Amino acid sequence: MTNRQSLWPELPLVAWSDTCATLHLWLQIVGKVRLARSAWINHAWHVTLYVTAKGLTTSPIAEGSRTFQIDFDFIDHRLVIQTSDGREEAFALEPMSVATFYARLMKQLERLDISLSIYPLPNEIENPIRFDQDEVHHAYDAEYANRSGAHWCRPIAFSKFSGVHS
Repeated sequence: MTNRQSLWPELPLVAWSDTCATLHLWLQIVGKVRLARSAWINHAWHVTLYVTAKGLTTSPIAEGSRTFQIDFDFIDHRLVIQTSDGREEAFALEPMSVATFYARLMKQLERLDISLSIYPLPNEIENPIRFDQDEVHHAYDAEYANRSGAHWCRPIAFSKFSGVHS
């Protein structure tokens, strides 16, 4: 494996398009959870997911007198919800329908005493299917999810074009 391949693992869309489509919808669900609990900022910047060493996070979201965050861990393939009072719920990222992911996430939030509702249709997708009814999108290839995360988590991706890359 060349140095370039280790930094930028191959990610041909044809090989992971089904996983990509499913992840896109899972990410929209989590983004809409953040949207439901965040004050509006121009251009919806308040719903951005942030890169972590292992994947993506909502960063802390206010929930009454506490906060919570939701993390996609593409190394251990888990979705983790943590609260500022030390509680945690998680489930495996594995092949499952969008409807199953949606139901699991909402159940885990409920267990953490976080009650909310989100608009159940994906945005900016042709012929959208409600999250709670989508049994079409269900692919999750852990290897390609990890590779996609490797592309997001490279420091050079954030420093080269910001002027701090040497």
